[in-house]
Amino acid sequence: MKKATGLGRGLSALIDDAVRPAKPETASGAGVREIEVGRIRPNPLQPRKNFDEAAIDELAASIRERGLLQPILIRAVDGGFEIIAGERRWRAAQKAQLHQIPAIVREFDESVTAEIALIENIQRQDLNAIEEAEGYKQLIGRYGHSQDAVGKLVGKSRSHVTNLLRLLDLPDGVKQMLLRGDISMGHARAVASAPDAEQLASQIVRGGLSVRQAEQLAKQGKSAAAKSVPAPDGRPVDADLAALERQLGDLLGLRVKVAHGKAGGTVALHYSSLDQLDLICQRLSGEPI
Repeated sequence: MKKATGLGRGLSALIDDAVRPAKPETASGAGVREIEVGRIRPNPLQPRKNFDEAAIDELAASIRERGLLQPILIRAVDGGFEIIAGERRWRAAQKAQLHQIPAIVREFDESVTAEIALIENIQRQDLNAIEEAEGYKQLIGRYGHSQDAVGKLVGKSRSHVTNLLRLLDLPDGVKQMLLRGDISMGHARAVASAPDAEQLASQIVRGGLSVRQAEQLAKQGKSAAAKSVPAPDGRPVDADLAALERQLGDLLGLRVKVAHGKAGGTVALHYSSLDQLDLICQRLSGEPI
């Protein structure tokens, strides 16, 4: 079972709670150490995938003139070091051709490393919406956090986490529109559950529609789809069932499908990993998460 961390108390609390007694090779790392740049590698769990090269060039120019003033946070891994927070500074230091940079070495497990990397980027507002959503999905699926716990961890509301997770179900074309800035987060949320999301998003871009107009358009599309798709017994899909599916999906952080007929029906929960399946089993059995 996952050990409790500094959920909801900010990045510094999480770091303080996660510090363990240093191993011999990190014993001298109680404070800031000078670490060879070549011994440091990026964190594969880093939620941010896109880096602004122009901004990194500007930072590199500053580092050449004044040095790296703020140490990065790393952990010892396989004879080298892995970045927990500060990859942008590390990249800029490489461009500035520094051989060593100041760093703080801490012993964090993989879960805490992922949490800190996500928190740092969100607090700095460096992630785009899709990267942020992928980070939330990782914390939920890989480390067993609930949506509410993730919200507390990053200082966001549960509804914010839920809305971002919905973006991951968008067609790739709509995701690209969002990343390019053709549509806003509000537009993306509006079309997320529409049956023809990509077509709807293109219509929003062509017409320069506001978020409110997009929501009305998506609502009309869902109403039309509900009337055209028959239920198993031949009746139109009940709009109340669709609303129930969304409500249960928000609560569980999963895609939910409700099939209802004259003799009853079924509720299907869709999971994307074995970790997520394990989390469902724990919730159904009443085990603590």
